[in-house]
Amino acid sequence: MFGYMIILGVFTLLGMVIGGKLKSTFNKYSQYELRSGKTGKEVAEDMLAHYGIHDVKVVPGQGSLTDHYNPQTKTIALSEPVYASRSISAAAVAAHECGHAVQHATAYPMLAMRSTLVPVVNFSAKAQQFVMMGMMMGIGAGFVNPSLMLAILAGTFGVTALFSLITLPVEFDASKRALVWLDESGVTQGAEYDGAKDALWWAAMTYVSSALMALAMFLFFLLRFMGQD
Repeated sequence: MFGYMIILGVFTLLGMVIGGKLKSTFNKYSQYELRSGKTGKEVAEDMLAHYGIHDVKVVPGQGSLTDHYNPQTKTIALSEPVYASRSISAAAVAAHECGHAVQHATAYPMLAMRSTLVPVVNFSAKAQQFVMMGMMMGIGAGFVNPSLMLAILAGTFGVTALFSLITLPVEFDASKRALVWLDESGVTQGAEYDGAKDALWWAAMTYVSSALMALAMFLFFLLRFMGQD
């Protein structure tokens, strides 16, 4: 139990630090208006048009840093600080979400793999709490068939870790596509481009932190189970 609390505490703290840095970076570049004068919505629509994507709609979303692309409805939802803003941060976020739309349109394999795992991960997340309780109570090799227990661990914490790791190349690739387009299109120039790159870097770090936590949790419970043999 103590080891679990240490892992949870360390990565929760790390997540808070990175999340705080992301918010401060986003707020920093939200103060700088693009010389092109484009809003987040216009940036997204221009990037979609550049790649010949005409079946994806850009819609206003709610909250802050809640921007996302929905492959099922083919919509890019831009949060309030992004949709109508003409800032560097807005351009970076809008282009990043368009990067996901481009991935979808070009059948980027890692995105397809992640989408396939979504329903499995949703189920695994609900089952994790029961597995965790069982492991903490010492239910392992002495109570459950070892092969079955390994399958349970792989199907819960293992699947979550796998999903988090697959998410990394998806997010980094979307940012790469965004930055290439922002640069080549001239939407961001000089320091504007550097600001967009900085903002997207810290956004990517939140996924890195989550992936490391998921992997650490899986290894913790796996080693705990093996130690009960």
